[in-house]
Amino acid sequence: MPLLEARTITKNYGSVEALRGASFSIDAGEVVALIGDNGAGKSTLVKCLVGAEQPTSGEILLDGEQVSFDSPTTARRMGIETVFQDLAVAPDLDPAANLFLGREIKRKGLLGALGMLDKAEMRKQAAERFTTFGVTLQSLDVPIGSLSGGQRQSVAVARAVAWASKVVFMDEPTAALGVVQRERVLEVIKRVRDNGIAVVLITHNMPEVQAVADRVEVLRLGKRVARLTGADMSLENLVGAMTGALTQEEAA
Repeated sequence: MPLLEARTITKNYGSVEALRGASFSIDAGEVVALIGDNGAGKSTLVKCLVGAEQPTSGEILLDGEQVSFDSPTTARRMGIETVFQDLAVAPDLDPAANLFLGREIKRKGLLGALGMLDKAEMRKQAAERFTTFGVTLQSLDVPIGSLSGGQRQSVAVARAVAWASKVVFMDEPTAALGVVQRERVLEVIKRVRDNGIAVVLITHNMPEVQAVADRVEVLRLGKRVARLTGADMSLENLVGAMTGALTQEEAA
């Protein structure tokens, strides 16, 4: 039984069919790369799977039970986290505050009851988690908006990984990173998988797919057209499945 599964998802925006019966599945402790050319429906499918969009039809199952995520907050409560391409960070807050955004630690006693935050404890835990995930920041005391694009991306990735208990979706997580930071993110992905959490990697970087993915699912024109594993995950097959040069029967 897959940990998370989508069955024949459709999504229409007026007369535009973004998804035309797309399916997807992932098991616990597995890295699955979701790939496809621009306009294949990857981002739309992910948004449906994490509650950012509502599918027009189809089913989503978590641990074999049909679920409906009316918002990303609902999905997060069920252990699903996402790193979107736009990062969704608060630029005026520091990295620790961003890590605990929506999960702030309050001070003990009366001060906590009055809504006072324990910023020292959040900063301490944030520093520990950033170290664990290999995130190197110039300072924890500056607004995240003043950091480089790569550092902001690293914070967003660390936040998703820190709170996911079942699945973490990463939409182009290394797009703004340098070589060293990119390798660190790939190592984090492997570490998360080894801890039993499923990772969905949405990327155009085929070497990264081959480096970390246990399996690849390919979307084209709003449908899943191929599922590739092992030796079948050659660059030729990946590109062929995305472009239609490799048929579904050949790719299965």
